[in-house]
Amino acid sequence: MSTTTSVTAPVPAQRSAAPDAPAAPRKVRRRGEQSPAGRAVTHGILGVASLIALFPIVWLVYLSVGPDKDDYLHPGGIASKATLDNYAYVLQHTGFFDWMTSTLIVSLGTTLVGVMFAATTGYAVSRMRFPGYKPLMWVLLLTQAFPIAVLIVPMYEIFSELGLVDTYQGLVLVNCTTIVPYCTWLMKGYFDTVPMEIDEAGRIDGLSPFGTFYRLILPLAKPGIAVAAFYSFITAFAEVAFASTFMLDDSKYTFAVGLQSFISEHDAQWNLMAATAVLIAIPVTAFFYLVQKHLVTGLTAGGTKG
Repeated sequence: MSTTTSVTAPVPAQRSAAPDAPAAPRKVRRRGEQSPAGRAVTHGILGVASLIALFPIVWLVYLSVGPDKDDYLHPGGIASKATLDNYAYVLQHTGFFDWMTSTLIVSLGTTLVGVMFAATTGYAVSRMRFPGYKPLMWVLLLTQAFPIAVLIVPMYEIFSELGLVDTYQGLVLVNCTTIVPYCTWLMKGYFDTVPMEIDEAGRIDGLSPFGTFYRLILPLAKPGIAVAAFYSFITAFAEVAFASTFMLDDSKYTFAVGLQSFISEHDAQWNLMAATAVLIAIPVTAFFYLVQKHLVTGLTAGGTKG
């Protein structure tokens, strides 16, 4: 009798743990892309900066609707008695429209004369290599180092001898003494970005240097001219020292000088001054909003040479 022995093959032990699953691909952050925390910090900083920038404007408008000149000492009570009487008084019982006329004459005149001289001078220095062209630009830059208080006395004596005191022409020329040097540097930087081949093409076609400048270069330099014109206009619009010294007639005061009429030795009508300041800021703000794209284009185009 035979005995059958069954041999059972060993069963391979099951793996106690399943094989590791492939790791999820790590998200690669693109250049310039911020994390959520970084975006939150950035937006927070921008929000605080916006509040800081807007607070003076909001505060000025708020004070302008206060009926009493001392309301700025107790601003909490303005909201309950807000009124537009300050604006009506400024428009009807002050020289507001005379100030507006004088301001526009001086600002537009300064812009026209200043940009004309700055554009021609900047083009000449950018394109022509005449003796002393480099020292000329440094002399123009040096004039910006002198404070206005130092320049007022000698300039007043000169303009008094020429009979230009208390005239719009005199104030326009005085403003140009500070505007032209800066705008010349600005326009030179922009003209440097215009290729020289355009000037050469103009000479081949028989144009004179002035014809090349007027017919070929100026149309290409419109963004730069817009920046120079806006700077000239705003500077003349807000200038105080020259306007208060060279203009003696009350009817020829500019806005910046007219605002000072609300302050006397023993009194200050802050509510009327605030209302006038708001009225002055409205057209300037609207103008800036309309031309801001051209201003950005001009500033960035003049920043590189190529």
